[in-house]
Amino acid sequence: MSADARRALLLEAGARAFARAGFHGTTTDAIAKEAGVSQPYVVRMFGTKLELFLEVFEAAGERVRAAFAAVLDEGPFDPELDADWERLGAAYADLMGVDDTLQVLMHGFSAGSVEEIGAVGRRCMDRIYATILATGCTDEQARDFVAHGMLLNVMMSLRAGDHLEDGGALRALTVCTFGDALALVSGDAGVPDGGAAGPSLSRGR
Repeated sequence: MSADARRALLLEAGARAFARAGFHGTTTDAIAKEAGVSQPYVVRMFGTKLELFLEVFEAAGERVRAAFAAVLDEGPFDPELDADWERLGAAYADLMGVDDTLQVLMHGFSAGSVEEIGAVGRRCMDRIYATILATGCTDEQARDFVAHGMLLNVMMSLRAGDHLEDGGALRALTVCTFGDALALVSGDAGVPDGGAAGPSLSRGR
């Protein structure tokens, strides 16, 4: 393997490991086992766990920004049309079942008290928010869209979609939050019996 390929392999392994246990709960040894290499090799490639996490974290934020930018590149966006918000929301929903992007973001934001991680998190959020504002929407519309996305992240972190049978108010919140995207996080073919489809995933206003 080329050096670039080996580096990419370690970044992917790091993303899986950090998604499971976060920055503080992951060791370079765990990352090495995930990648099938020795622990000294991980250190030799990245220097420290922090440096590896920063790359993984920033790459996750960039994937979200790029997903939104791709929607805007497809054609005009009218922030007063639900259909256009649905396109933007669908791009976010697609990230749910692809890789560990959203879980890595959650761990990164929660570790923001680490100075270097906080700086990357603020930079990622700045770029994501600027991309949403490029739709021509208001600050309030962009804020609501981001807020819904963060709620989705929290509910995924809680694995709420896997525990719909527990009932209670959380079940209603889960169905309402994910709407048509519920099957992506629950494994169900659709909204469970007794639940309404709920608002579109994308509705940010």
